[in-house]
Amino acid sequence: MQMKLHSADYVVLATVLFGLLAADTDARAVEESPGDWLKKMATAVQTTNYEGTVIRIQDGVAEAIKVVHVVADGVVREKVIVQEGDGLEIIRNGNEVHCILPDRKSVLVQEWDDQSTLFSTLPTSDIQFGNEYDVAIVREDRVAGRKAVMLAIRPHDGLRYGHRLWLDRETGFPLQTNLISSDGEAIQQVKFADIRIGETIQASALQPSTNIDDFRWFTEPQQSRKQEIDSDWFSNNALSGFRLMSTHVEESPGDGGSTTHMLFSDGLANVSVFIAPHRGDLEARRARVAASNSFSIAKDAFRITAVGEVPAEMVEKIARSMQPK
Repeated sequence: MQMKLHSADYVVLATVLFGLLAADTDARAVEESPGDWLKKMATAVQTTNYEGTVIRIQDGVAEAIKVVHVVADGVVREKVIVQEGDGLEIIRNGNEVHCILPDRKSVLVQEWDDQSTLFSTLPTSDIQFGNEYDVAIVREDRVAGRKAVMLAIRPHDGLRYGHRLWLDRETGFPLQTNLISSDGEAIQQVKFADIRIGETIQASALQPSTNIDDFRWFTEPQQSRKQEIDSDWFSNNALSGFRLMSTHVEESPGDGGSTTHMLFSDGLANVSVFIAPHRGDLEARRARVAASNSFSIAKDAFRITAVGEVPAEMVEKIARSMQPK
């Protein structure tokens, strides 16, 4: 005896089947731990070739960015074109960067460190989950037409930001990153609208988009020389999981002065503290640019400035905690 199914029955069966498929997908997503996904992401950022369009939103302002990125023998080669404004184009070959301004027919040559242009706030292997942050796999999603696993990194206090990461299901590459304030709002978002991962990228794709032969060239002065030192300064209290990572003295060739640069990190957020001689009074000053906050204060004959992509309360706390030995 055959059973005849009506249209309503097909709807029920489809719903059940969809639920089973979704459950299977979620099960496969959690086969790997959040830590496994973060390791996969770190490798992907350092080794993946990609080309696509990024939408970056800061302070409610969105901008579209075309990016071509190639890594060969550990050297980053990249072309970034800002689609709005003056059409800034950045050509990068390792640490040497050419900032091209077509409207002004100018090229500024700079020296950068070897960090990611788009993903400077991603977690590192030093992060201690369970102490300052918790991390969890939230769900599977889709970004730029690719399957993605969404991770949430939630801080335990209001002294640091949270993160949402959408990692490519196949490679672990970050397709979208959101920086989250304590009230749950996205302070900064970087999201690929389209992307091609792992495909062959021709050398011509990394060349300037316009002829720059008759442009004026400017070379930014070389960065001040850095020397690793044991600092005469320290923090007089526990900094909620932030640890001192490095201390340098930076000699400025122009005026002969020196600035002590101390870098603190909790494995995810970084805060730089700059300590320089200062004469005269200096009122406490606060500033904010996008997700980055800074706080300056005078102590004895020095100016102390803390800067980082953390809430204003944290940079102030760190700046005020600094003391001479």
